[in-house]
Amino acid sequence: MGTRDTIFAPSFGNRPSMLVGRDGLIDRIVEGLSSAPGSRDRAVLLLGQRGSGKTVLLWELADRMRMVGFVVANPTIVSEDLLPRIVEKLADDADFSPKRRVSGGSVGALGFSAGLQFQQAPESGKSRQQQLTELCRELTDKGKGVLFLIDELQANSLELKQLVITYQELVGEGLNVALVMAGLPGAVSATLNDKVLTFLNRAPKIALSPLEFGDVDAFYRQSFDQLGLNIASDLRRHAAGFTAGSPYMLQLVGHNVVRYALPDGEVDESCLADALATSQIDFENDICRTTLAALSEKDIEFLSALAQDGEEASMADIAERMLVTPDYAQKYRKRLIDSGIIEAAGRGRVRMAVPYLADHLRKELDCSPCAQVSPTLRRE
Repeated sequence: MGTRDTIFAPSFGNRPSMLVGRDGLIDRIVEGLSSAPGSRDRAVLLLGQRGSGKTVLLWELADRMRMVGFVVANPTIVSEDLLPRIVEKLADDADFSPKRRVSGGSVGALGFSAGLQFQQAPESGKSRQQQLTELCRELTDKGKGVLFLIDELQANSLELKQLVITYQELVGEGLNVALVMAGLPGAVSATLNDKVLTFLNRAPKIALSPLEFGDVDAFYRQSFDQLGLNIASDLRRHAAGFTAGSPYMLQLVGHNVVRYALPDGEVDESCLADALATSQIDFENDICRTTLAALSEKDIEFLSALAQDGEEASMADIAERMLVTPDYAQKYRKRLIDSGIIEAAGRGRVRMAVPYLADHLRKELDCSPCAQVSPTLRRE
């Protein structure tokens, strides 16, 4: 029987056993969120592509901020019932019961009384915004902070506008509140362009960069040792480089190395090749296909023209392949940079910012001489 994977968790939203390479970033965010009420560092925007670890980072922030006296609304996805769910999550975290009438004099686990009637909006005539305001006042009076965590930011969302407007009013009132919102770069950019939400332009914007090769390799060394796997250092480094710094690919590769290891825990070149091939297929299906599904035909045509050269190409070549003018191609360059899918690579050149997207496009268009996993190390 092979080794059982007790460390890696390669699926969206799952929390890995260790947050790799983000300790310094988390410390900086926690310090900002813990600053004086009203500080610009108390509202943070996290930008990252799919698989960059945004959701895991939000959950880690929830745990860290509870340790410093905050009541936290766990990561909440933008939807029609955004405000009610936030009120219920805060009530639950503060040990209020959202399912029964709570009257003055009851004392929760955090040591303060609760007198709010969270499920009585139809009777009391209070809006969810007013309920949220009263809850934040109560918690602030008791020396507690309130942290809102929003995941999968959606542009042009009425519910998000209501929350941000309410948050701005809470800040204006001097209440002890903080806000972290995470989303795709394009969604964050569109949200900031909303005239109603210009308040957010003052918030720090943090782009989640790829993980450092050394952090990934050190994590693999520790994890494989813990799992009893025997893998040569050059093969381990190859696996680390293959992740291209993607937290999601890190989990996929680690999980598949465990799956393909021999019964005695040995990981040879054949095992690793199978693990990497499976990981790339999974990554392309989960990340690359989903990324392309949100784009226009012209966006994809631009990316396909770029992919013919590999990971990087000149704008002149891209325009020529698209049979369009350079000015026309520039419009799609800007759109895709704003979406975080490509990035500038020097004067007149761009490169892919999503790992393995170029490989995926070449396979889809049958532009590549072979559709096998490239053995080239990406980040070592």
